[in-house]
Amino acid sequence: MSSSSDANAVNTDSPNKHSTLTEWLDYMQQIHVSAIDMGLSRVLPVAKYLGVVQSAKDDAYVFTVAGTNGKGSTTAIINEMCQVAGYKTALYQSPHLQAFNERVRINGEMVNDQTLIEAFSKVETARLECKLTLSFFEMTTLAAFLIFAEADCDVWVLEVGLGGRLDVVNIVDPDMAVITNIGIDHVEWLGDNVEDIGFEKAGILRDNIPLVYGAPKMPTSVQQKIAAHNVTCYQIEKDFDYRIIDAQTWQYSSAAVTLQLPRPSLSLMNTANALSAVLASSLTIGVDAIEQALQSVKLAGRFDYREIAERQWLFDVAHNEQGVEYLLSQLLPLWKQHSSYKPSPSIKMLFSMLGDKDIAHVVERLTAAGLLITDWYVAEIDHPRAASIEQLQTALLSYVDNTQVHIYTDLQQATQAVLDNSLVEDLIVVCGSFHTIGEAFAALGV
Repeated sequence: MSSSSDANAVNTDSPNKHSTLTEWLDYMQQIHVSAIDMGLSRVLPVAKYLGVVQSAKDDAYVFTVAGTNGKGSTTAIINEMCQVAGYKTALYQSPHLQAFNERVRINGEMVNDQTLIEAFSKVETARLECKLTLSFFEMTTLAAFLIFAEADCDVWVLEVGLGGRLDVVNIVDPDMAVITNIGIDHVEWLGDNVEDIGFEKAGILRDNIPLVYGAPKMPTSVQQKIAAHNVTCYQIEKDFDYRIIDAQTWQYSSAAVTLQLPRPSLSLMNTANALSAVLASSLTIGVDAIEQALQSVKLAGRFDYREIAERQWLFDVAHNEQGVEYLLSQLLPLWKQHSSYKPSPSIKMLFSMLGDKDIAHVVERLTAAGLLITDWYVAEIDHPRAASIEQLQTALLSYVDNTQVHIYTDLQQATQAVLDNSLVEDLIVVCGSFHTIGEAFAALGV
């Protein structure tokens, strides 16, 4: 963890030097020694200087969502329900797929470049006044919070970037906490077992607030945090649950209410968690608003089915074993329906991952699921942490025949190749990383 003494060795360019969003993003990538630097000691003085912590505490209802998978869907659904009910909403998510602006939304709309530039300039001024270094994620998160405060939003819906306890999002006290689930991911920062990871994620809890816990099993470390903070916990399969009624309808049930609702395009488990958080909050959100929100909510790259260039595509950001399980739980029923009326369909995988992920386990689950995956189109992601072609090949060739693996220079070439070598009846699945989806979108012009 860096200390305030680092500031003397940091670029102290005038914050007014950068005139475009791209220039600001490039600059902020360079001003701190590491991209990920867990801890709140450096960021809190800057946040207090800007007044963002107090603004959130005094003027808004805050949902903070942590977890290994499903955070994006859960925050999107909470935001949509609150927005449809008439609240002015602030939504913070990460990472983005194509444009940085996707991370910062007011009433569902991405903020524009100029709004971000002005916020970055103010954060940089505060950082220099405090003589501190901040990471890219810390700088950009503070800018988002400043934008939300200045826009006087009624509801803040915040997705934790990494862990919880030491993540910059945790500088703001939530009124409602959500932990979607706890799996093994980011082991170099959070630990290699669910107890350590649970301890980090439960760091978003505060005294006497509600928690929605979205998995049937709960680590002891989370139970201990719940007790220590006197938290009221609502846990799936214990305090609330859901079931599918038919292709268009599902049922949500708790001790207080039973609702029959339209099925959204996103995961029902994440939807049930989001709905539980909204119902347990102090906000006034009626059933009509909930129904309307479920019909309108969308999130790119989350079991995202599209027809593009006369091909059928399924985009999903699954990038760890638990994420792949979610993907398969939704994909297998779709595949059975798809294969029942299409002649000899196959699945073509457009695939790449980051190098610090468990690539072998992801490939193992995808190949063991019983899907007819005939070909893998693979390239390196354009990212500093991208898995090399050697890493990807090593993982794939443990489970896939060499003739099925096709290597390309970049995702644009791989995307074009899968287009050229697929049939109309095939299903093209794109997964492995947010960056894989973003680069495929760019190659397809969507």
